[in-house]
Amino acid sequence: MGGGATATESSQWAPLRTRTFRALWIANLFSAIGTWIHQVGAAWLMTELAPSPVLVSLVQAAAGLAMFLFVLPAGVLADVLDRRRVLLASQVWLMLTAATLGVLTVTGRTTPASLLVFTFLMGTGGALMQPAWRAVLPELVDGKDLPAAIDLVGLGVNLARAVGPAIGGILVASAGAGAAFLLNAVTYLGVVFVVGGWRREIAPSGLPAERFVGALRTGFRYARHTPQMRSVLVRLGLFVLPASALWALLPLIARQELGTNAAGYGWILSAFGAGAVAGALSLGRLRGRLSLDTIATTGTVFFGLAVIGVAFVRLWVPFLACAFVAGVGWLHILATLNTAAQTVLPGWVRARGMALFILVFFLASTIGSILWGAVASQAGLGMTMAVAGTAVVVGTLARFHYRVKDTVGLDLAPTRHWPAPTLAESIEPEEGPVLVSVGYQVNPEKLPEFEAAMSELRRRRRRSGAYFWDLFVDSADPDRHIEVFLVDSWAEHLRQHERVTALDRRAEELVQACLVEGERPRIQHFVASKGWRSRFQYRDREETHHV
Repeated sequence: MGGGATATESSQWAPLRTRTFRALWIANLFSAIGTWIHQVGAAWLMTELAPSPVLVSLVQAAAGLAMFLFVLPAGVLADVLDRRRVLLASQVWLMLTAATLGVLTVTGRTTPASLLVFTFLMGTGGALMQPAWRAVLPELVDGKDLPAAIDLVGLGVNLARAVGPAIGGILVASAGAGAAFLLNAVTYLGVVFVVGGWRREIAPSGLPAERFVGALRTGFRYARHTPQMRSVLVRLGLFVLPASALWALLPLIARQELGTNAAGYGWILSAFGAGAVAGALSLGRLRGRLSLDTIATTGTVFFGLAVIGVAFVRLWVPFLACAFVAGVGWLHILATLNTAAQTVLPGWVRARGMALFILVFFLASTIGSILWGAVASQAGLGMTMAVAGTAVVVGTLARFHYRVKDTVGLDLAPTRHWPAPTLAESIEPEEGPVLVSVGYQVNPEKLPEFEAAMSELRRRRRRSGAYFWDLFVDSADPDRHIEVFLVDSWAEHLRQHERVTALDRRAEELVQACLVEGERPRIQHFVASKGWRSRFQYRDREETHHV
């Protein structure tokens, strides 16, 4: 037993042995502490400027709206451009925005409207940062250490959640919200320094960068044709929508129901953060004993029951206990879903996939904040929290259809095993669309296995960039099948060559095992004819003119 515990502990902290990851983790920890100090200041300042449930909940909604609008474009940028530069730009933006808000608040010029505007701008910087930050994690650590690295990031965020609100509450109570905003601006300097000095290695590619709209479509297509990613996104939305009631209404519960000040509100958030830290420290061992789906489900139930407790408990110590339990559940569900998403996304689409994850989180959070704020105005804070907590627990029923599978350790490294296409003449990268056909002579005894293997291969073709796929049978030879798929351009098809992974290769080998012995797939590439297309377009214009 002692040896097993040591191995678990060693693997849990292994990513910190990597110098760049360790430096970024420490810098991000201090930045996250500053962010929580800032959030305490913003929430409490709004209760002073306009103590309305709707306006207080709009503080969270403003940041969520920025994420909703900009996180997907930011994910595309992080996949297409240098992620290091995207990270650096986001930190500079956040630092300048926080500093400006701090100056305005200290000089007494902040209004409810300006506070919401600057909260929106901070959310914009966060939207730019988050996909890039999550996408670089696999570049900083070995693949076997990725789950531990994700856990450590969650641990850092929640260490900050445990420490930051307490510091923020004391600081706001003693020096005002403006001081909290200015201190947050200073904490970004460490991340700027570390990211600025990081020499990131970029895999060379002779292909032009993806265009924005096409890259966005490809990201959506990958998520759509990956069952694990769909399950993660559905479970995430069903959890965050009711769970957002806690964050939207907690400042008012602290002020109006518990009768505490900013420092007391900070201690409540610190209790939640301490619970999340405890959840992070226990997650490594739980992952070795339970499935990801079980951890996600139990974490959801813990959080929902804690929210119901918040609805009815008004004694200080039991209330902090509810916040602690909520923190444990919050960390378990979100860290598990985060790991499930990260481990199913290959490097070329990781930022876009994580941008979708963040988008669902903040879209559900924004809608939930507005919804629960409106409900609380009519039904009261206690009843609203009870309904929200019950909805969190009921949402676990989704596990029967959207199960989160264990995907840690999937081999998503590119193999580049597709042979280079044979060309009779040069093809411009943007020519297209491109039709690829693959002919198979199937062993009739293995036809059911072939069809099952092709079903899986279809999903993999669509994930890597094909916008159309179908399988045809030769009318003269029922054992002869032709697979056909379309991609937007010649460059996009060459990107498919760079994107295929070891898992894709195994799917192709399953198809190959169903063919007649000695037969190999026959691959052909067809590019839309420029001459025919120009004549067809000219005829269209001419006929339209006559009409």
